[in-house]
Amino acid sequence: MATAQTATKQTPASKGDKQIWLWEAKTKAGEVKKGEMEAGDATAVDARLKSLGLTPTKVKKKGALDMNIQLPGMSGVAQKDVLIFTRQFATMIDAGLPLVQCLEILGSQTEHPTLKKVIFAIKGKVEGGSTFSDALKDHPKVFDELFVQLCAAGEVGGILDTILNRLAIYKEKAEKLKSKVKGAMVYPGIVLCVAFGVTALLLLKVTPVFAKMFADFGSALPGPTQVVVDASEWLQKYILHLIAGVIAIVVGFISFYRNPKGRELWDAFVLKTPMFGPLIRKFAVARFTRTLGTMISSGVPILDALDVTAKTAGNRSIEKGIYYVRSKIAEGKNIAGPLLETKVFPAMVVQMIGVGEATGAMDQMLGKIADFYDDEVDAAVGSLTSMIEPVMMVFLGGMVGGFLVAMYLPIFSIASAIK
Repeated sequence: MATAQTATKQTPASKGDKQIWLWEAKTKAGEVKKGEMEAGDATAVDARLKSLGLTPTKVKKKGALDMNIQLPGMSGVAQKDVLIFTRQFATMIDAGLPLVQCLEILGSQTEHPTLKKVIFAIKGKVEGGSTFSDALKDHPKVFDELFVQLCAAGEVGGILDTILNRLAIYKEKAEKLKSKVKGAMVYPGIVLCVAFGVTALLLLKVTPVFAKMFADFGSALPGPTQVVVDASEWLQKYILHLIAGVIAIVVGFISFYRNPKGRELWDAFVLKTPMFGPLIRKFAVARFTRTLGTMISSGVPILDALDVTAKTAGNRSIEKGIYYVRSKIAEGKNIAGPLLETKVFPAMVVQMIGVGEATGAMDQMLGKIADFYDDEVDAAVGSLTSMIEPVMMVFLGGMVGGFLVAMYLPIFSIASAIK
């Protein structure tokens, strides 16, 4: 840490007066580093950190409140907008239009204000003599490292249109897969929120009315009814404490999850959960193979491809496993052995990758594995949804039905006594 910080302070400013910048970055092992750097602008800070083998995540002026660059996912530009841009850009390049003219047309037609600004900024830098991929690096909030590396490979190989088409296909499949998994994860949460909301409403608004009526009867309440009345009184008395407790738990979890060690423990736990663990693992395998296959087929070196793939894994345990594989390949080993050692990827996947590596067709094999696991995720999501739906309905119906029975038991008892 001290070495990186000392080195960065000696970096000369590339333009303008030097200022002090606060930065935060990740090492290739995923460790978070922080420090200060004297430089002319944020771009110089970014370049210096990358030359030290760090991946910048935050850069801002010392004392400034605004973040200058690199908060992935916080740009306000949705992946859908990037996908449309990629598809249109690929079509124009394939039609033979000059790069600058393509950017001019796309910038003029884009309605998204942030993306429009980004496109024209890229156009200006390209006109100034920069390569397209270098211009993309200035906007990591919009174009991630995968996008930049593939475009760089496309420029070097003279197949930028082909690469952009691959990127569009990759993003389409990745977003489709992500939406399915997200839907499977969100659905139970929504049903549970509705269930607890209905229960709270019944206990806070409906039960007190019945409790007042029962008090006038002057007789002992049946056991289930007394439990509901006691729960209602407790909730009315301690609802603020309960809300504060829930907020504290949420804030505590967010703080725990933001900590690298906490994130790693949680991600490892999620993979072991009985219902969602297998689904998340299949999703991770599909993403890993799709990303790695796309990059290798585009001419990106295996070590660089694994570096990018690890960063897009979405799970720290899997990211750690990929970095382990990368370190072993850097030592001269093949990919299949280290993959198996991680115990993160299924044996079948490792064997297929090993066959692809041995035959020199690993990119094609990775594509086949990705397609297979896309179907596996579809099947898993369908199975999970069909299993969760009746459970959630029984749970919700049981709570409401149990409440109604508990509230009407005293009335039934009185009616029986009258007869």
